[in-house]
Amino acid sequence: MPLVKEKENKFTYSDYVTWPDDERWELIDGEAYDMSPAPLIRHQKIVSNINVILSTHPQRKTECFVGIAPLDVVFSEHDVVQPDILVVCDRKKITEANIQGAPDLVIEVLSPSTALKDRREKKSLYERYGVKEYILVYPIDQYIEHYILQQDGSFGNAQIIGPDETLQLAIMDKIEIPLRAVFDDSIF
Repeated sequence: MPLVKEKENKFTYSDYVTWPDDERWELIDGEAYDMSPAPLIRHQKIVSNINVILSTHPQRKTECFVGIAPLDVVFSEHDVVQPDILVVCDRKKITEANIQGAPDLVIEVLSPSTALKDRREKKSLYERYGVKEYILVYPIDQYIEHYILQQDGSFGNAQIIGPDETLQLAIMDKIEIPLRAVFDDSIF
């Protein structure tokens, strides 16, 4: 796969939209991150499970939009990402082309090729732009790290939740999600 030609200045959203459609990239602080290879089946199954739970939960606020990758979230000219799952409750942030600004909730299902970036660069990015809730899903070990934005603008310490426990979201009417349903991998 061809690599994006590096340039002296930071990459921008204007550069990003000119790159080939068959390639997936993210920009963090103007640096381009390749999103390949494609996620594993277990990763996609977890994304699907969470999407169904959030989209169909009876307590779900109907004004909140639930989206899955690939869907661009544009924080700034130099920060464009495609979270695995996102929830946006402010309809003004939703455009025909992308999400403009911080989602209320971002969920990243960790893959071997992107785990470090999700845990470090993206966590910092989401914190800086005010994402209210950030969840990292560990598909192999079957647990999650749940971060909630504090009043001081930091995520603080993560709540660690195991596969036999229940996640309670801070947004969307505090929906409770049994993690057994998230990690259901009955296709294997």
